[in-house]
Amino acid sequence: MKNLLGGKGANLAEMNLIGVPVPPGFTITTEVCTVFVEKGRDAAFEMIKKEVQDAVADVEKLTNTKFGSKENPCLMSVRSGARASMPGMMDTILNLGLNDLAVEGIAKKSGNERFAWDSYRRFVQMYGDVVLGLKPHSKEDIDPFEEIIEGLKEERGIKQDTEFNVADLKSLVTRFKQAVLAKTGNEFPSDPWEQLWGSVGAVFESWMNDRAIYYRKLHGIPVEWGTAVNVQAMVFGNMGNNSATGVAFTRDASTGEDIFNGEYLINAQGEDVVAGIRTPQEITLEGSHRWAALQNVSEEERASKYPSLEESMPVAYAELMVIQQKLEDHYRDMQDIEFTIQDGKLWLLQTRNGKRTGAAMVKMAVDMLASGFIDEKTALMRVEPNKLDELLHPVFETEALLSTKVIAKGLPASPGAATGQIVFFADEAGKFENSILVRIETSPEDLEGMVIARGILTARGGMTSHAAVVARGMGKCCVSGAGSMQIDYKTRTCKASGTIYKEGDWISLNGSTGEVYEGKVKTQEAALSSDFAKLMELSDKYTRMKVRTNADTPKDAAIARQFGAKGIGLCRTEHMFFEGERIKAMREMILSSDEKGRKLALAKLLPYQRSDFEGIFEAMAGYGVTVRLLDPPLHEFVPHQQATQKELADEMGISIDQIRIKVAELEEFNPMLGHRGCRLGITYPEITEMQARAIIEAAMNLKAKGVDARPEIMVPLIGTVAEFKNQADIINSTAEKVFAERGDRIEYLVGTMIEVPRAALTAEGIAKEAQFFSFGTNDLTQMTMGFSRDDAGKFLPAYLDKGILKQDPFQVLDRHGVGQLIEMAVAKGRSTRPDIKLGICGEHGGEPSSVEFCDGAGLDYVSCSPFRVPIARLAAAQANLNKK
Repeated sequence: MKNLLGGKGANLAEMNLIGVPVPPGFTITTEVCTVFVEKGRDAAFEMIKKEVQDAVADVEKLTNTKFGSKENPCLMSVRSGARASMPGMMDTILNLGLNDLAVEGIAKKSGNERFAWDSYRRFVQMYGDVVLGLKPHSKEDIDPFEEIIEGLKEERGIKQDTEFNVADLKSLVTRFKQAVLAKTGNEFPSDPWEQLWGSVGAVFESWMNDRAIYYRKLHGIPVEWGTAVNVQAMVFGNMGNNSATGVAFTRDASTGEDIFNGEYLINAQGEDVVAGIRTPQEITLEGSHRWAALQNVSEEERASKYPSLEESMPVAYAELMVIQQKLEDHYRDMQDIEFTIQDGKLWLLQTRNGKRTGAAMVKMAVDMLASGFIDEKTALMRVEPNKLDELLHPVFETEALLSTKVIAKGLPASPGAATGQIVFFADEAGKFENSILVRIETSPEDLEGMVIARGILTARGGMTSHAAVVARGMGKCCVSGAGSMQIDYKTRTCKASGTIYKEGDWISLNGSTGEVYEGKVKTQEAALSSDFAKLMELSDKYTRMKVRTNADTPKDAAIARQFGAKGIGLCRTEHMFFEGERIKAMREMILSSDEKGRKLALAKLLPYQRSDFEGIFEAMAGYGVTVRLLDPPLHEFVPHQQATQKELADEMGISIDQIRIKVAELEEFNPMLGHRGCRLGITYPEITEMQARAIIEAAMNLKAKGVDARPEIMVPLIGTVAEFKNQADIINSTAEKVFAERGDRIEYLVGTMIEVPRAALTAEGIAKEAQFFSFGTNDLTQMTMGFSRDDAGKFLPAYLDKGILKQDPFQVLDRHGVGQLIEMAVAKGRSTRPDIKLGICGEHGGEPSSVEFCDGAGLDYVSCSPFRVPIARLAAAQANLNKK
């Protein structure tokens, strides 16, 4: 019932039903939160007023206390509880029901005056922060309560809260109330019912606080889900040295090891354990020894100052060990639990499926499967595909980040960790042994430098920008769109967080978070475990849809194959033209004034292309390799700098003015919709001829060596069947010429990339000619949405903030728009060619929810960058299981 009761409420109810000691209470459902947000406080509270009064009466009976009584008060906690775990994002109020009279009653009843006043001062502070709005909203704001606490500590010459005596605590309550009056103009409320409704309203309001909104965006939690509110009788961990509060995990959340672990504090309450007010102690003796070794604390000091719960409260510890195992057995997953020990009695305040690292997630799933705790399908569904990213890329050492300054933040475009010296120009990336290429934005001309650099940082561009797409393909760390950085190529400097950084200065990039750090940060290589291999083996067992890779080099193809790719769904030939002599020949071809000149230049390129294809086909032997013919506009290949133009003019034996005129002619107002894709091959058929020959000859050369090469030639950007047929005729006639020359044949396919909406709308006609479709969702999204992916960063954040779009359509496939075109093209294509091969090669091919859509749409494969292949394999298996 998590949708209605929230995760915390549902689990509290369930723990109660299975006999775990839970303080009595009740849950106000998520439906009330929706009414609260849409219709306001009064409407929501009027709806539940009678039910809440009845529920409070039930708690009074169970606890033999009275809410609002001065002799025997019933004190409450009020906590949030969304259906998806959002730890620390929303607000909590403890000790509710205390006032100047009730505190005396609690003191008398408990015989512990210090405990009573400690609870009262905590309540006034929490209520003042959360409900009355005294909590600081920025780092510059002063917390009035903390200022008062620190001031009193200084007066008394003490360091810890536990050193306050009763008089100190009474003084804090008085000073806190004075601060409330000064800040709000109102007295602190003494009526427990006013306190309760104020707290419930504050928890509902915290659903819309900045950190909760940010967390929801980060984890894709819909705002309409709302939060529940859990109201419980208080249990107290601050009643003295026989009381405590703590947080524990039934397994290690970092490594996945089956080790019970956690932290606790004696004579503490609420957030003390995680707030860093005091050094928390380890629950188990083994953990305590490990902590002491890391902190360089002697055994004598550890035992006296930081004993484990196992040592200090052995009876409560033994009961906690039994309960934690009972909870893991019941939920069949690692549990994150919160507990309080009140005067020796153990109470459970919460259990939930614990957050864990990618490595821990895989290990737990495989371990629980091996022990028979869960079945294969559950093990597969237990792992979040995107968390596998953490296992595949270099990572920063956690300890090293603690003392590192963040200087900028952009988009986490390509995961991993990179440390190097700044270079601003791609052709200078090799200047330092470790370099970070810092650009306003990158272009295909920067490819060689991007290969050399350890990481890439751009001020502009989104998640599907050139830098992002290429970096992911190479498995290279990249942060894109760090808009706060000011890059000056002339002075070879960039400004970030008010500091000027020069060429050669060290910076570090976290491609998993988008953070840019000052200086060097130590990294460590990711190591894949046997558990990872087992998970991938399971994925293949339960998948229907294959996973290919987008790869342009033999190295990338080999990496992807190691990760389990079953072929290449996109090999971009334009990336092969930028190295060394190749770019010169390419430029000669572009700048030639007639067909003869173009053919002479293309003849120089042919052996390079053939060699490249041989390497790629061999790396992916036995699997299909889809090669896309030349796609980008020609202006991307020509020199724009005077020195390079002069060098090219000298080599070609023409004037620099002729070069300049030709370069100017190639410039386009809208290159995305201009002279590119199949339009190049139609205008200059000799380009298509050369590429087709290189592909076919490469495959035949490998056949002669006994290597099974399976080329699939893809025509880009067609919108009409006539465009496709024009290019297919050239490809097929060229292939026949090669077959005649060699006296042999090979099998090959000719298909097209569906990236123009018209192609999707007329797919039944195109399928009569094309043997396969590959959906290029990057461009199909651009053309369907009417968004330029390179410029969308200027307005997409506002669209997402205002809820105009739920997700970035360049990251998560737009099912209702682009998705409809894909489904239509699939149905139309199969209506005229039932055996047509269908795949997707846009960046969406590695995004789990998009992979799920592709499986449902009936595609044969998805294709993604090499380092996302394992993610797509797991997502494809999960999609198939969900569908069944």
